[in-house]
Amino acid sequence: MIKFNYKQSIVGSAIALIIASSCCWLPVLLVGVGGTAGLLGFSEYLEKYSLLFMLTGVVLLIVGIFQLIKNQSKMKDENVILLSTINCPFCGFKKEEKMPTNACQFFYECENCNQLLKPKTGDCCVYCSYGSVACPPIQSDKNCCN
Repeated sequence: MIKFNYKQSIVGSAIALIIASSCCWLPVLLVGVGGTAGLLGFSEYLEKYSLLFMLTGVVLLIVGIFQLIKNQSKMKDENVILLSTINCPFCGFKKEEKMPTNACQFFYECENCNQLLKPKTGDCCVYCSYGSVACPPIQSDKNCCN
């Protein structure tokens, strides 16, 4: 898969859109600075490809905006706390655990009493039921694993 940088996509789209519209502004600029007919011919040559430049510019702009939105959601995920202290309801034993970010943990075996912890009714995982911090999807205001 092609990996795009949103800043590069936005700059590329701006350049493509400037080139695409060169048939309009370039002749005026060339006449203003004393341009020759040969340079005006170059502008006419670019005009043939203006649709291609415009489409490229629009596509790169859309990719840049998509990447920016995707990047902002990653920034939100950076604020997620991954460590939670699980408190066993059977024996009171506490242990700090690192929560998984790609799945919910439905079962947890207490190291002290070997009881198998399951989520309480309405909770998605053992961290939401017995942990000091809710699971990463809940912290990110995303749907959990239900």
